[in-house]
Amino acid sequence: MKRTARMATDPPDTRKHRGHSSDRAPLTGPHTITARSWIDPAHFGRLLHIKIVASRDGTAVLTMPFLIDFAQGSGLMHGGALVSLADTAVVMAIKSLVPPGTHFATTSIETKFLYPVKSGVVTARARVTAKRQNRFYGRATLFNQNKRPVMEFRATFRMAKDGPTEKPAVKVPRNG
Repeated sequence: MKRTARMATDPPDTRKHRGHSSDRAPLTGPHTITARSWIDPAHFGRLLHIKIVASRDGTAVLTMPFLIDFAQGSGLMHGGALVSLADTAVVMAIKSLVPPGTHFATTSIETKFLYPVKSGVVTARARVTAKRQNRFYGRATLFNQNKRPVMEFRATFRMAKDGPTEKPAVKVPRNG
């Protein structure tokens, strides 16, 4: 009997990811990403059904539904999904302050889970709290559908050396 399917033991870069938008794309990177716009969730954010409600002046509001795919073993929303929403929210707050094409990445996070998410849509409210040299600092609070805080998130982001050629004019809001 002839086998045409690839085996799980094949090297990952030779297998194709069936859920990817292009069947020709390898499972592993590097990948070239083309964003639809500067203020837009990346492919991973779209996979999580993250929606941007607002992103301006160093703040952002994003939402994400609690789909069954985001549940952990006991039926609550997985903490990793919540952290991804918070991280993306702070990223969108930073993007509202820097020129398109600025490269930066999360370098540290601190998360405090306050209350489990059991259903509904989660809302993230994020803001940039400071910018020092090539680092941004931000916070996000996530709320359940009843507006109860479910997670507090703090993160540091570092701008890459190959960032914009001109120094961006960044004004950080001073509202706490």
